[in-house]
This record gives sequence, structure tokens and C-alpha cells, in this order.
Amino acid sequence: MTTKHFLNLKDLSNQDILNILDRAIERKSQKEKEKTLIGSKLGLIFEKPSTRTRISFESGILNLGGNAIFMSSSDLQLSRGEPVSDTAKVASSMLDVIALRVDKHETLDMFAANSSVPVINGLTEKFHPCQLLADMMTYIENKGSISGKKVCWIGDINNMCNSYINA
Repeated sequence: MTTKHFLNLKDLSNQDILNILDRAIERKSQKEKEKTLIGSKLGLIFEKPSTRTRISFESGILNLGGNAIFMSSSDLQLSRGEPVSDTAKVASSMLDVIALRVDKHETLDMFAANSSVPVINGLTEKFHPCQLLADMMTYIENKGSISGKKVCWIGDINNMCNSYINA
């Protein structure tokens, strides 16, 4: 069986995206959170600092009963020249899922290619799919269905622009 990664929105079908958003909205409204990931370990590997991405991933896994292990690039042998492939093999042998926030999309691709567990794109210079899912969720919560809606992008061609194009 192939490991399913979430590197950009094209990794999901439109129905998958709608199902994820529906489930997220449902879970958000629950007063008592169902602990479906008890004992699960989420690795967070960040080359780029973040407030919202780190807090949302850490609080999300904790709300589901799991644990998060945060590692900045300076905490890893990557900063000393260890190949990304080796780090991926070692980390995925001890974790259940890994989210990366990295400078280069190629690093994410290499990590995913060598990981035995799902890899989530927390941000690269090319894509920011989790932020786009959060934007879509906010729209649905405030305006209703997003189906058939059009978005006008004003700004630089960047990771969010690319993620909107994918959506």
C-alpha cells in the first residue's frame, strides 16, 4: 500500500476536500472533542518559524488525544548536512505523521519520497495547502457553500496564489 501524503491540494479530490471541511466544522462545534488519535505522534519539522501553523498543528493533535514533537532545523542533523532522505527514514520510523514547513518544495518531495508515514505540507515556497483549507473553512462557516464561487487574487504569485489555483 502506498503512503498517502498531503503535499498540495491536487493530492485530494474535490469530494475529499469537502468531506475534510465538513468533518472539521463538525468537530469544531463539539464541546467534548472525540479523542480519535490517542497515542499518535505528530512530528513537526520547521525550517521556517511560525506562530499560527505550529499552534494549530500542536493544538489539533492534542485535541484529538495525540502528542506533538516539535523540531526546528537547528535541532536536527539536517543543519549539519545529513541527507533529507536519512532524516525522513529515521523520523518516520518513530512517528505516525510528519508536518514540514520548509524553504524548498524539493525538500518536502524528497522527505515524502523517503517517509513511511504520511507527510503534510505545512508550507513551502510553492504551496500552502493547509492555509487554503483554513480559508475555505472560514468561507463556508461565514458564507455557506463554496461550490461554484470565484476568487480574485490580488498580489504576488506565491505559495498562497498557487494553492488557490489548485483549489
